Amino acid sequence: MAYRAMPAAQRSIPPQRRLVAVGTISRRGGRTTTVRATTAGVTGTITSVCPTCRLIFEACTCTGGVR
Repeated sequence: MAYRAMPAAQRSIPPQRRLVAVGTISRRGGRTTTVRATTAGVTGTITSVCPTCRLIFEACTCTGGVR
């Protein structure tokens, strides 16, 4: 019985990759900074939290949220 060599693995072309989105969230000193970058552009927000209830000021209902 004769053995035949197996053919070498064929290299495939990797699919093209593209950036869909990348982002970061950081929380420091009662502020949350959110940044997101996509192919359409960059967006970002900075929100402050109430020191008493730790909710963002827009959602705060305690007396500590008074600016």
